[in-house]
Amino acid sequence: MVETTGGEPDDGAAEVLDRPLPDGVRRRVVQIVSDGFGGLTVAELPAQLRQYARFAPNRRAKFAGNAMAAALETDPLFRQRIAEKLREAQPELVGALDSGAPPPAADPLDVAAAAYVLRPTGWVKLVTAAGEEALRADAERADDESRAELERLREELAHARGQTKAETERLRTELESAKKEAESLHRKLRGALSDVKRGEAALRKLQGEMDTARAEGQAQVSAAESETRRLKARLSEAEAALEATRKAAREGRSVEDMRVRLLLDTVLDAAQGLRRELALPPVSVRPAETVDAVEPGRMTPKDIAARALSENDPAILDQLLALPQAHLVVDGYNVTKTGYPQMPLEKQRLRLLGQLSQLAAQSGAEVTCVFDGAELAAPVLLAPPRGVRVLFSKAGVTADELIRQLVRAEPPGRPVIVVSTDREVADGIAKAGARPVASVVLLKRFSRG
Repeated sequence: MVETTGGEPDDGAAEVLDRPLPDGVRRRVVQIVSDGFGGLTVAELPAQLRQYARFAPNRRAKFAGNAMAAALETDPLFRQRIAEKLREAQPELVGALDSGAPPPAADPLDVAAAAYVLRPTGWVKLVTAAGEEALRADAERADDESRAELERLREELAHARGQTKAETERLRTELESAKKEAESLHRKLRGALSDVKRGEAALRKLQGEMDTARAEGQAQVSAAESETRRLKARLSEAEAALEATRKAAREGRSVEDMRVRLLLDTVLDAAQGLRRELALPPVSVRPAETVDAVEPGRMTPKDIAARALSENDPAILDQLLALPQAHLVVDGYNVTKTGYPQMPLEKQRLRLLGQLSQLAAQSGAEVTCVFDGAELAAPVLLAPPRGVRVLFSKAGVTADELIRQLVRAEPPGRPVIVVSTDREVADGIAKAGARPVASVVLLKRFSRG
């Protein structure tokens, strides 16, 4: 749209551009001003442009473009001076514009920029047309670029599709191969698990057989060890009997003579004791005694020990020790560990032997105290107290076995009292004819004094 002032315009000065100057035209205008800028003196320049007088044309166009465009629009004198420099630089283009027929081969942007500077009649149309032409050219160029970009994108898309298809086929092939390999691995895994389960079952079976064999072996070893200990004990007994026989032979008597003599003394003492207890006067044989009849039975040691007394009453021990030729056999450590286990073994032995010595002196019975010597590193240096025989078991022989040997060595009928809380010892010596007494009974007897 072109506006005029006061009727038809005589020149282009009255024409006004009703839209912003197109960017392409503006750049060409700034270049024209920058080129003509150098031909002017500092005094000929507007005040706002004088600071750029020493700049090179390119730097001037870069840093003073806006200022030069504004001065060209607002300062007619400055525009006239730039127009004169343009006429000198491009006379043909300027002449064609003055004649109103711009050259067809000229760049529309150059024509519009020159028209904007020279302001010939119809310059607004030239600038507008150049802007529209530039826009069309930009649009066509953008369209061409868009088409080229679209074509390129289509080619890239086709290429990508081809690559995707090929990659898809490759991945599908790899997937099929992976599936087959996974199925094969699953089959192998199932087979391996089956083998492992069979192996575990076989291992459990083998372990069970090994445990059974180990238990049987341990039982056999235990039985063999027990048999070995029993045979060793029998051997020790045989050796002891042989030694006793040899000793008796050396002394001119046999073991049987010694046992018979001891038994005879026991019977005599028992008869005298029974006579005293029953207060029977001495009598001679009467004719009535030759008549076959049942006589009153004599009391045995068991009958005497059970006369209205508790098994834990220490008085029962006094009654047993009062029997003729009584022999008291004491399981030493069984008594001491029942009565005073916190004391060292040496003090346990000394305390027990001192108490047994007093008991032997009070009762007059034969007293033998047996200690387990299987774990002794060296012989015990001990002086037995008066009236007490002290014995330690040999290596490989326990105190319990030594007690059983002592009981078996006594003749049948002699009162033998064994003090031990060990149930196995009590049962064994009871079968051999001895009288078992608990360790606590002896300890109570000691405490009574």
